Amino acid sequence: MFFASDNWAGAHPNIAAGLSANAGSFSTAYGDGALDQAVYQRFSEIFEREVAVFFVATGTAANSLALTAYNKPGGISFAHRESHVIEDECGAPVYFSGGSRLHEIDGALGKIDPHNLERTIGRFAPEIVHWGRPMAVSITQSTEVGTIYGLDEIETIAAIAKRYSVPLHMDGARFANALVALDTSPAEMTWKRGVDILSFGGTKNGCWCAEAIVLFDLDRARELAFLRKRAAQLFSKSRFVAAQFEAYFKDGLWLDTARHANAMAARLAAAIEDSATAKLAWLPQANEVFAVIKKAEAEKLQAAGAAFYDWHKPHGFDGHISEDELLYRFVTSFATTADEVDRFGQLIA
Repeated sequence: MFFASDNWAGAHPNIAAGLSANAGSFSTAYGDGALDQAVYQRFSEIFEREVAVFFVATGTAANSLALTAYNKPGGISFAHRESHVIEDECGAPVYFSGGSRLHEIDGALGKIDPHNLERTIGRFAPEIVHWGRPMAVSITQSTEVGTIYGLDEIETIAAIAKRYSVPLHMDGARFANALVALDTSPAEMTWKRGVDILSFGGTKNGCWCAEAIVLFDLDRARELAFLRKRAAQLFSKSRFVAAQFEAYFKDGLWLDTARHANAMAARLAAAIEDSATAKLAWLPQANEVFAVIKKAEAEKLQAAGAAFYDWHKPHGFDGHISEDELLYRFVTSFATTADEVDRFGQLIA
């Protein structure tokens, strides 16, 4: 019963087979091979326009380089206070950009409140050298607490960013999970709503080690190529990242794996709602489920083989957590089975 993280899951068999199929022979290095080029074109087809694609190894690299692509002296990027770029990147966006800042924005359950963003970003007048100046806005889709920005919400935040002449970045570590939950297209969830640059995640959804920066703003592509090289993220044998994405996209596998993970989360949430020993904190929208459980009971569940973590109480959560309880996070993946969800459900029934 592995609910600790979708990072715990292995590689999907089709993706592993894609790696094996490309293990032999020779190919041009550094992203210039035939398979690399084919996958770049596939990204453009998926997003319904020409895009620039840069393979990287991790979501941290994708987010850090995406924000660094718009770096400026005194630059400030605005993100939700509980976003991954602020809480879980060990300062990497600041490090890679050479000293830009990250500024926290409040909002309920992982999502930036547009009013708070407008009020905060407006405080930093770009002509006043002492304060620093706006550089980017970053949103996470889906968020760190499993919620999703609706298309109109993305558009609203993008409009604020545009008013202050800064780009909108989307951290899409769980991009596919949000996409299938909204039942929309990649284009509609990104550039058609005002997103300028995307961290496109594959690792959490069945890939071995495949992330990409997708640039809709093609004028930034040349600079980003140098930034990626300087950050030691240009792979010589990049065809092995391309091979993963080739298999990931083939016959809609990436959407199927995301739908499965989301369905398992909904199944798990239903089991928690029916439980006598756990309380669902809020309804999941993607593949993360949060529950309030007594500490002693959680320890029993973990001893019985269930892997999950306690979690901090997010801004905007108004549910009651008593002294003997904690908030816990459960994450499902392409590899989660109905049987393990049901076994867990029996433990908490």
